[in-house]
Amino acid sequence: MSDFVMSDDDLEQMYQEVILDASKNPHGKESFASDLTSEQSGQNDSADCTVHASHEYCTAGQSHQFNPTCGDQVTVHVEVSKTEPRRIERLVWDGSGCSISQASLSMMVDLVAGKTVDEAMGLEAIFQKLMKSRGVGLGDEAAEERLGDAVVFQGVSKYPMRIKCALLGWAGLKDSLAKALAQ
Repeated sequence: MSDFVMSDDDLEQMYQEVILDASKNPHGKESFASDLTSEQSGQNDSADCTVHASHEYCTAGQSHQFNPTCGDQVTVHVEVSKTEPRRIERLVWDGSGCSISQASLSMMVDLVAGKTVDEAMGLEAIFQKLMKSRGVGLGDEAAEERLGDAVVFQGVSKYPMRIKCALLGWAGLKDSLAKALAQ
């Protein structure tokens, strides 16, 4: 019985398919932000694009992120439990952009929903490290396993202009969590 070995091209193709599928069927995406085009251009005088916490035991935070290089934008909304350990009770986003940013957001939701804030920030740090690897990967099987499907972004990390796309939602998560925890 021979071992099945994928070529680099086959692996890259599989990664692209996973990213495209996640962007076409995004998890956690809801329509709640005001018109993002007018919000980004400063035309939105009423900055009332808030989603209210649906539970009295949660605090909410929200962050709008924009990548001027390619036009990707996202508003990330998070609700965090008030009791220790602080847990992400709800995570949704609204936005538009390339398949990389949309897939990254979808996989981020799958990874951190229901996790404690500390666990989510640990995953964010691992993802950041993956994005800095320039295609080499983490070299740490346990860390790669923690990222689950998001490890497919190893291929994206080869392209500096695409790294910002993959990190956009994670920046929104970090900022949203900081705002929720500050309340």
